[in-house]
Amino acid sequence: MAIKLRNEYGPVLHMPTSKENLKEKGPQNASDSYGHKQYPANQGQEVEYLVTGTHPYPPGPGVALTADTKIQRMPSESAAQSLAVALPTSQARVDANRSTPAGGEYRHPGASDRSQPAGAVVMDSGNAKNSALMAKKAPTMPKPQWHPPWKLYRVISGHLGWVRCIAVEPGNQWFVTGSADRTIKIWDLASGKLKLSLTGHISTVRGVIVSTRSPYLFSCGEDKQVKCWDLEYNKVIRHYHGHLSAVYGLDLHPTIDVLVTCSRDSTARIWDVRTKASVHTLSGHTNAVATVRCQAAEPQIITGSHDTTIRLWDLVAGKTRVTLTNHKKSVRAVVLHPRHYTFASGSPDNIKQWKFPDGSFIQNLSGHNAIINTLTVNSDGVLVSGADNGTMHLWDWRTGYNFQRVHAAVQPGSLDSESGIFACAFDQSESRLLTAEADKTIKVYREDDTATEETHPVSWKPEIIKRKRF
Repeated sequence: MAIKLRNEYGPVLHMPTSKENLKEKGPQNASDSYGHKQYPANQGQEVEYLVTGTHPYPPGPGVALTADTKIQRMPSESAAQSLAVALPTSQARVDANRSTPAGGEYRHPGASDRSQPAGAVVMDSGNAKNSALMAKKAPTMPKPQWHPPWKLYRVISGHLGWVRCIAVEPGNQWFVTGSADRTIKIWDLASGKLKLSLTGHISTVRGVIVSTRSPYLFSCGEDKQVKCWDLEYNKVIRHYHGHLSAVYGLDLHPTIDVLVTCSRDSTARIWDVRTKASVHTLSGHTNAVATVRCQAAEPQIITGSHDTTIRLWDLVAGKTRVTLTNHKKSVRAVVLHPRHYTFASGSPDNIKQWKFPDGSFIQNLSGHNAIINTLTVNSDGVLVSGADNGTMHLWDWRTGYNFQRVHAAVQPGSLDSESGIFACAFDQSESRLLTAEADKTIKVYREDDTATEETHPVSWKPEIIKRKRF
């Protein structure tokens, strides 16, 4: 028992007792109530400190509490000061190390050290007797940049089914949509009039994109097909065969002739645009891959999946570089910032921002409590999230402030339940925002020219940042 006392309780046996216990029991190296000899940590030294204001310690393990020790009293300020002084130097150093933030932890712009809660005890690791109690100022969200609100100014109808995808061509003259009616339609951006309908898919068209390097349009659908359309002849010139199930999304590499598609078969495939060859099959996800994005810098491919993970891929090796497991629910949308080396992902739990190249977590954007189908962002730092219930939230990218919420009415004749946003995109000038919706329409938004900071002030308060990481 004496050995057990020394091994297990040695680190706390030097802790001082109250004056009353000192008077009753005398020196601490006397035997305890079990008759065993005590092993104080400071033998041969005179105890110069006393803790006042706290309840006395029980004499040993397994001893019943007395009337005094049953009552938990909060220590006074002087008692807390004495307790800080009483801690040995090594313990103070451990506590100090614990209180310092990790080297790679993200610091919110404009925020002070986020690792310390308000009123935290900070101890000097050099000399425990010179320790001081310092209250840290609670970190606050920096003031967000003001953005004018966006307003609906045009509703375009023509599709006979849900509009599932949308893309704007590089010249900003027209845009293209894909629908559950199995057609691809090309619309004039300025007037909103239909220019062309392309037929060929035998099931819902889930993805469209226009090449910046050639006059090609690429599309994919739930019929497992990936098609390349020549826009000079308005005909399919290539098929990319290989996916075993519905193809949910696609993206083009910005600098090389490579197409990347993602599918319900849990894989993403990399295709050579010209030869139609499947360069790599990116396997690793355990459920449908809902979204894929490409960029010129490493990592060149980013996928989001219904298995709740995001993967950053090595294009050359065809293997995963990083797997991000922070989301708790399906990741249906990923968007890359056009200027910063960062990206965002959308899930029903929240929207998360990440830093390339290793996927370091930046912050959560909470509040859009719905199934988020689509994300897009412009150069001004306006992030748009569109959800299954028809709501659209607009955020300030830097601070994560939600400055506008939109829920447009459904097209006359549609059910209220047919309210859902499947895709959204800014045009090339970033002055218009287009949404593809479940009421079979395309809605076009633009910034309110009459709005100013006075008429639409930012209702922002310097709220304390919550330290929830995941």
